Amino acid sequence: MTSNEARATALVRALRAGVERDRRALSALLTEDVRAWTPALSTASRAELLDELDRRDDAFSDIELDVAPLDVSGDHACVEWTVRMRQTGTIALAEDRRVEPSGIQVTLRGVTVAEFEGERITSLRQYWDEFSVLEQLGLLSGE
Repeated sequence: MTSNEARATALVRALRAGVERDRRALSALLTEDVRAWTPALSTASRAELLDELDRRDDAFSDIELDVAPLDVSGDHACVEWTVRMRQTGTIALAEDRRVEPSGIQVTLRGVTVAEFEGERITSLRQYWDEFSVLEQLGLLSGE
């Protein structure tokens, strides 16, 4: 049986591996049939999730991740996180709308909930406000 502390540590390692695009570390932490959902994607397997990781653009760099475990109980773990990053690449909002690099640093706060099967993550759900990044980049008016 895996301890709650081990699950919290595994979830933090998975989040860091995702930010760092470390496929090998992430693969070791996820079940083959892991399901993942975020405001930006939905996947039904480890292969799909890793493919999405590879497709992620390079719009942001200097990425810093701070993670604080909130609750770990039974087969679940929940962490709150903050990502600070700088927009140094082009963002494609739509086929005809691109945002050129601004150098602006943005902060994104969110929560990740994971379900475990033994020592590996079998389900991930992340929640954050996508519009907060657009606001910080000056792309949304306050109206």
